[in-house]
Amino acid sequence: MDEISTLLLVSILVFVFVLSFVLGLSLANIHAIRRNKKLKQGTEAAYHEAQSILEKSKKESDTLKKEAILEGKEEAHKLISQAKREAKELQLEIQSREKRLLQKEDTLDKREKDVVSKEKETEREKLEAAETLKQAKQTLEKIANLTEDEAKRHLFSEVEKEIKIDAAKIIREYEIKIKEEVDRRAKEIITLAIQRCAFDQARETTVSVVSLPSDEMKGRLIGREGRNIKAFESLTGVDLIVDDTPEVVVISCFDPVRREIARLSLEKLILDGRIQPTRIEEIVEKARTEVDEKIKEVGEASALKVGISGLHPEIIKLLGRLQFRTSYGQNVLQNSIESALLAGMMAQELQVDTQLAKRAALLHDIGKAVSHETEGPHAIIGAELARKYKEGKGVVHAILAHHEDEEPLTIEAVLVQVADAISGGRPGARGDTLEQYMKRLRRLEEVVTTVSGVEKAYAIQSGREIRVIVKPEEVDDNLCALLARDIAKKIEQNLDYPGHIKVTVIRETRAIEYAK
Repeated sequence: MDEISTLLLVSILVFVFVLSFVLGLSLANIHAIRRNKKLKQGTEAAYHEAQSILEKSKKESDTLKKEAILEGKEEAHKLISQAKREAKELQLEIQSREKRLLQKEDTLDKREKDVVSKEKETEREKLEAAETLKQAKQTLEKIANLTEDEAKRHLFSEVEKEIKIDAAKIIREYEIKIKEEVDRRAKEIITLAIQRCAFDQARETTVSVVSLPSDEMKGRLIGREGRNIKAFESLTGVDLIVDDTPEVVVISCFDPVRREIARLSLEKLILDGRIQPTRIEEIVEKARTEVDEKIKEVGEASALKVGISGLHPEIIKLLGRLQFRTSYGQNVLQNSIESALLAGMMAQELQVDTQLAKRAALLHDIGKAVSHETEGPHAIIGAELARKYKEGKGVVHAILAHHEDEEPLTIEAVLVQVADAISGGRPGARGDTLEQYMKRLRRLEEVVTTVSGVEKAYAIQSGREIRVIVKPEEVDDNLCALLARDIAKKIEQNLDYPGHIKVTVIRETRAIEYAK
């Protein structure tokens, strides 16, 4: 009974569940049908609305299209009308310009005809004027009883008289200026009287004498077949004279530096005793170094003697080199020291800058230390050197002005002029003949060294011989004779000299290697 009741209850529950499920499905279908119906109605409404909008848009589009077409036609009509109007105006302007051009052409043609007519008239007037002038000249010659040349001479005479009158006026004006200049130069004249210094004077020569321990040394100096003396003369550029004078040899050279190097070298060779070409070359190099050191020491001593300090080291060296330069036989360094002392004393008397005067006077001939290496007057070269090594403007100006390469503008510059004149003007201080002789020898060497292939050239035998050392890599043995002939011709063309000059060409090739 209980089982039947349970089954019945389960059956009822199943029936209820099935019934509920069927009812749920039915309700869901009904709801879906209603929603689909609403959706279909909404879709139809939207479609009808879209159709309405499309029709409305199409109507508006047609309206705008018609309006745009109308506006375009109106705008095109306006543009066409404006273009026609502008074209018409342009055509009228072109016609107007063509008309003006035609008028100008007519005017130019008329002017051209007028110019041609005026040219012919001018030519005719020129001929008439020439004829009139000719007749006038003839009439004037008859009236004045003078020819044309005589009239010119008379006119020139009158002009000359007027010029003389004007010149007299100018001369008077310059006389006034000269009187003023005399007052300025009065101090210069006074300083010429201030000569309170006395100096020893030794004239420079072109030879040095070296004593020998015995006459047997002469043969060693000459060497086998003269190779030692040839090597010595070739390396030093001097002429070694070995004559019958007992126990002495003479070194002859116009250049004091070469002569000093040769003297030192010869003395060292005599003391050493080993006289051969290789040893001679070593000794000569050492002597050159010693001379360079001596130049520096002499420059420092000269500055100290005058009382000048602060000179550039290169200026010191240039001062030392002046010891080996001469001016008309007078030692240039001695002249510079004398000038500096004189200028200092005169500056002290006149109460001007004593140090400036002494400094400028000491350096006034500094250009002569390199004048044989540089073209130009030594005063200008010296001023450039002083400017290069930071000397003051007063010193540079005094150096430039001491030979009137520049007008002296300061008392110190004038004092340098006067001191230089006093030093060089003393009796026996200078000799023109020696200076001219040295210049001729220098010129001889300069001319020869310009020849292609020449390395060095030395004037010896008082200028009667020129010894030429050639570059062995450029000149071979066969060309030596031809080169000697070319040099002789160049000397003949460029120099004036007495007698004959012997040209000796030397070519030497050396191969040096060191064993290690």
